[in-house]
Amino acid sequence: MLIPFTNEPLTDFTREENQKKMKEALQKIKSCLGREYPLIIGGEQIYTEEKIVSYNPSCHSEVIGRVSRADRALAQRAVETAAEAFLSWRQMPPEARARYLFKAAAIMRKRKHELSAWMVLEAGKNWAEADADTAEAIDFLEFYGREMIRLAQPQPVTPYPGEENTLEYLPLGVGVIIPPWNFPLAILTGTTVGPVVAGNTVVLKPASNTPVIAYMFMEIMQEAGLPPGVINFLPGSGGEIGDFLVGHPLVHFINFTGSRDVGLHINSLAARIAPGQKWIKRVAAEMGGKDAIIIDEDCDLEEAVAGVITSAYGFSGQKCSACSRLIVVGDAYRPVLEKLAERVAQLKTGPAEEYGTDVGPVIDEASYNKIMGYIQIGRDEGGHLLAGGRGDNSRGYFIWPTVFADVAPRARIAQEEIFGPVLAVIQAKTFDEAIAIANDTEYGLTGGVYSRNRAHLEKARREFHVGNLYFNRKCTGALVGVQPFGGFKMSGTNSKAGGRDYLKLFMQAKSISERF
Repeated sequence: MLIPFTNEPLTDFTREENQKKMKEALQKIKSCLGREYPLIIGGEQIYTEEKIVSYNPSCHSEVIGRVSRADRALAQRAVETAAEAFLSWRQMPPEARARYLFKAAAIMRKRKHELSAWMVLEAGKNWAEADADTAEAIDFLEFYGREMIRLAQPQPVTPYPGEENTLEYLPLGVGVIIPPWNFPLAILTGTTVGPVVAGNTVVLKPASNTPVIAYMFMEIMQEAGLPPGVINFLPGSGGEIGDFLVGHPLVHFINFTGSRDVGLHINSLAARIAPGQKWIKRVAAEMGGKDAIIIDEDCDLEEAVAGVITSAYGFSGQKCSACSRLIVVGDAYRPVLEKLAERVAQLKTGPAEEYGTDVGPVIDEASYNKIMGYIQIGRDEGGHLLAGGRGDNSRGYFIWPTVFADVAPRARIAQEEIFGPVLAVIQAKTFDEAIAIANDTEYGLTGGVYSRNRAHLEKARREFHVGNLYFNRKCTGALVGVQPFGGFKMSGTNSKAGGRDYLKLFMQAKSISERF
């Protein structure tokens, strides 16, 4: 009997035995750096002359690996292979498809520290962030497997005299999976195996910053015995193969996580009907945020500031859910600034592989330059630089956690997604004004409120317009099955990853009626 879903426990790195295991995993991975990896179509490993080179953002002279880069001819082959594999994969019983996910989850558990170590070196995640990423990937495998078994059961319909009526869910067909680099295992796993367990076949185009950990995922799925062609691994540039895949007439859906601009481009391209296309393509998109936490006058300020710091600077603020705006109500403003400056100064910035690092590097040179540019914009806009404001890219791409106080609500650093360790602090006279400021952005992903005032919490419940709202806790770290994740407005299509509605995005319901 299948046990009920529970979230994968996180590793306690304060225990010496766990520190030792992680250090051993890092040493093992370092011995593997610089290798070449193929793309995979229909189970066949294909090496190409053109390569995507992955670097360590903590030490940008260090090559993590070289991954074969696909061209359009290989992209065409991948789509055709996925279409052929769909004919048999869709016929496999849902319970059998789920067992592939459960097997992959078991393999991930055995390789947990190794997978986390790859992310420490390739993505610049500190130990805790990498461990949480791996745990979430396991959660997606376990949760979506169970969800498919649930959805395969007879679905409730209203009885009607003289007829047998049933409703069943069928897969769509070939999908394109475009995951981000910031959760290179968790989101990649979830966005891929959700559609797959629903009976679809996919072409997986991993992020170019983190293709090696993506290859490790493919290794695991192959070890789990997944039939060839169900997942086709196709690293490549968006310009070379991305638009081609999205616009392909054999593609039924696109599952995307990334920036607003790229997501809107994909949505627009997918809406066009290609010659020979016989269906309307679906797009599931999660596209970022400009997330706010409100600190009310009546709350535990120590707890609130601690939650803000975790939300703002976890993984160097490179999360779509990260707190990038702090809105403080009334007389709490000055005490919050004092506590914030004190706590931020205590954060350790440095290489991700060093135990105890709080803020590691940002992902690459382009991100470093963009974020440093926003820090200059913050200075130009007249915000008070309370902490940080400096960077060093001589060895890795390090930016110290930065706080701007006295920021105007419509300032650029309060409106545009920076995707880095930069926090804009805004003062509101009243709680009503704080809600208005929080909602005054084109995004609507996550938000938080720290308050003991029940009336204020209930007002936020009704009027704070975000897909994931948190009271008296951080605004990052949504748990699979517990807090289905996805936002409003320009934050995406509210796909609710890790929720009970998610698999239905990649299926179609068929009603069958027989009169006796």
